[in-house]
Amino acid sequence: MGSLKTCSRYSDSSGNFVKRHRGDPKKPRGKMSSYAYFVQTCRAEHKKKHPEASVNFSEFSKKCSERWKTISSKEREKLEVLAKADKVRYETEMKSYKPLKEVKKKRTKDPSAPKRPISAFFIFCSVHRPKITSENPDLSICAIAKKLVEMWNNTSPEEKQPYTAKAAELKKKYKKDVAAYSTKEEDNVDKDEDDYVKDGDNYSEQDKNDE
Repeated sequence: MGSLKTCSRYSDSSGNFVKRHRGDPKKPRGKMSSYAYFVQTCRAEHKKKHPEASVNFSEFSKKCSERWKTISSKEREKLEVLAKADKVRYETEMKSYKPLKEVKKKRTKDPSAPKRPISAFFIFCSVHRPKITSENPDLSICAIAKKLVEMWNNTSPEEKQPYTAKAAELKKKYKKDVAAYSTKEEDNVDKDEDDYVKDGDNYSEQDKNDE
């Protein structure tokens, strides 16, 4: 989230930034970037020092942007861990989210179209999430996601290799499937065009007979 986007979020009573959903209130909260978490921290610090003071969002965003450039790599890494965890939380919630019926009819996605492959990290999550969930039934989705991110960050390159290899395999298969799907779509278009021409020829013959 860039500094200007801060204005599109509003702080709650805890000083946290919460994005408002104008359309569907049940829609999962949008995922937060490492910078968004940094801004949230700045906001909390400001509120603690000046509890009664109002915030000029334009000036506040500018100061946050300047301060962001000076933070240490260790601080930035902590924020990136939070961002990754929130991304997992968001994508997990979106899987079970059912959007409200839209007024405008959108183009229906072809169910037979190849699905994008998941990354090595998400393959890792799919393997370890069930165990964490069963061992910690009281943990929230966000807490589980954060734990998975920490586990992944503490996993050595050698231990990550099976997940990386699987992700590469899925990516390779996806590219082949996309190529095959594209060829199939082109064949369908060609067939539709041929049928259209034939229909036109039949129509012309019918016109002659009517005459």
